[in-house]
Amino acid sequence: MDGEMAKEIERKFLVINDSWRDCVTSATAMRQAYLSVNHDRSIRVRTSNDETAKLTVKFGKTALVRDEFEYDIPFEDAVEMISFAVGSVIEKVRYTVEIGGFTWEIDVFEGAFQGLVIAEVEMRSEDDRPMLPHWLGREVTGDRRYSNQALATERLKPEVVHAVSN
Repeated sequence: MDGEMAKEIERKFLVINDSWRDCVTSATAMRQAYLSVNHDRSIRVRTSNDETAKLTVKFGKTALVRDEFEYDIPFEDAVEMISFAVGSVIEKVRYTVEIGGFTWEIDVFEGAFQGLVIAEVEMRSEDDRPMLPHWLGREVTGDRRYSNQALATERLKPEVVHAVSN
């Protein structure tokens, strides 16, 4: 899949409790930084478990479907690139949970974003209807404030982080 263009179709939700933790299939510690950001494109570098790294270029205005190019890069290069981050470096642990044939990715943010937990489900087509587990809160697909790009590059509003505790 390296360097090949993929259409990214996903829905995004806030997470309201921890009951998903019983079903976790994997956990990956991530650091990610945006190197360049524009209204309809971004370049991101991300490290996983302090071992591997990827460079991702995304194009597209709509939140539901975007063109995405992703490449493996040397970990050392990524660490150096992160020092050129636009805005904040995002630190999070990404957990995966399998439900009804779909993989959910649950991001538990750390550092400046402590308290924020977001779940995303990747779909093969816009017509997919994944079962929505009971630990989901409100849907935030298309709510720019919850994009990693906005979190990294815009001043964080406390109500965004603590939307869950209301």
